[in-house]
Amino acid sequence: MNIKQSVTAAENRIRRYIRETPLEYSFPLSESTGSNVFLKLENLQFTGSFKPRGAVNKLLTLSAEERARGVLTASTGNHGLAVAYGAQKLGIRSTIYLPENTSPQKLDMLQHYDVELRFHGSEFGEAELYAREESRRNGTVFVSAYNDEQVIAGQGTMAVELQRQMDHIDVVLVSVGGGGLIAGIAGHLKETNAETRIIGCLPENSPVMYDSIQAGRIVESQVLPTLSDGTSGGIEPEAITFGMCQRYVDDWMLVSEDEIRQAMKLVFEQHRMVIEGSAAVSVASLLKAKGPFKGNQDTNVALIICGGNVDIGQFKRLVF
Repeated sequence: MNIKQSVTAAENRIRRYIRETPLEYSFPLSESTGSNVFLKLENLQFTGSFKPRGAVNKLLTLSAEERARGVLTASTGNHGLAVAYGAQKLGIRSTIYLPENTSPQKLDMLQHYDVELRFHGSEFGEAELYAREESRRNGTVFVSAYNDEQVIAGQGTMAVELQRQMDHIDVVLVSVGGGGLIAGIAGHLKETNAETRIIGCLPENSPVMYDSIQAGRIVESQVLPTLSDGTSGGIEPEAITFGMCQRYVDDWMLVSEDEIRQAMKLVFEQHRMVIEGSAAVSVASLLKAKGPFKGNQDTNVALIICGGNVDIGQFKRLVF
């Protein structure tokens, strides 16, 4: 995969369907770290997260025959919303498989789109496995949340925007689950300027990519409940994101649940924004990090605020 070429093509392809999200200078985080800290506000993207970048790019690369058959995926959150959004924009029939215990709030968000919802199993893994089998049976394209070159390239368009919005980019902190977001951003930035440091940020309760990098192969790790539900879970065997993370990511940070909660609270109090736990992981990592980019007023640091879809009741309990 020529990541820089693929991201450039994705940028030209999806631009009319996504927002160029704001880059906001953070006075409190800059003061506390001694560097210039900027927040890339993907919580203001359509559907409330970065996910439409990859989903729309994937859908736009389908053939007319593939579009006519429709697409399907499995998701209980941001990826499902992104597929539903993109498919509706492009006039493609879409089906999303969900576990039977999906929260009413997520169902309500999905029902705003012209999408068919089907239920299977009691947890997400069962729904995804069934959706993939259904895809193979009927020849419908399955849209992966991260393990797909076109999805990765779409997520990488955020790096193109960062390059337009910042004079120079020294450090980027990105929350990591399956690795699609960081693979796209890091691949494009590193191929442009190898000196840019990329830091992968994960919750201690779901450190699958970190553990896999340490082991030199994709491994199964114990996954505990985490506020960063958007990055929680395992990685598919042979996922292409693993090799890209090995190649392009410079360092890794793990943060606790309390550190995530404190970061959510800080962003609300200082920036008046509600962000989800997975977005707060990058903020928490910056505050925890002890590195050369802290205390250097010439260093520009970008934090990817990857989404803002959080249950408001949960948010109130955590922050107030």
